[in-house]
Amino acid sequence: MLGMQLGEIAPGGTGSGLYGMLIMAIIAVFIAGLMVGRTPEYLGKKIGTREIKFAACYILITPALVLIFTAIAMAMPSTLTSMTNSGAHGFSEVLYAYTSGANNNGSAFAGLNANTPWFNTSIGLAMLLGRFVPMVFVLALAGSLAEQKPIPETAGTLRTNKPLFTGLLVGTVMIVAGLTYFPALALGPLAEGLAS
Repeated sequence: MLGMQLGEIAPGGTGSGLYGMLIMAIIAVFIAGLMVGRTPEYLGKKIGTREIKFAACYILITPALVLIFTAIAMAMPSTLTSMTNSGAHGFSEVLYAYTSGANNNGSAFAGLNANTPWFNTSIGLAMLLGRFVPMVFVLALAGSLAEQKPIPETAGTLRTNKPLFTGLLVGTVMIVAGLTYFPALALGPLAEGLAS
């Protein structure tokens, strides 16, 4: 499930993987710039507050959809009748359904009867919003970067073709996904694994 929660940037992801990874690269460059006290630059363009706001909105929209729809579904009494399993596994089924809807294809665990008006509508909305709203922020970021004039590379520019940047990028992806989803994973899959 965590692989899907990483978005389409996980190895083997199809669809929006390229622009998802570029967003993460911009965040990683920004973090590196904060650590060394320099204005971050990526591909000859300065990364300013406007670009970071677009990247942050991109990162936040899908988890917000997953977590909000999961919370609403778990608060509804009708959801309990749709779950074959109760407790942590039932929560994992609902969390997976919305994670899959917002990030991927809308599949669900076999133990969840997702063929109800609520689940059909809400997973469909999660799918629609999870696909198209992030694209708006990516296009806005691309437009913001396209407006800038290229700046020359200097000795202080972070080289993005080195192993150091690769490590920073992987760490950024893992930290963003971990901080975003760990509380929900602790209530579902992790609690289920510890209980058995």
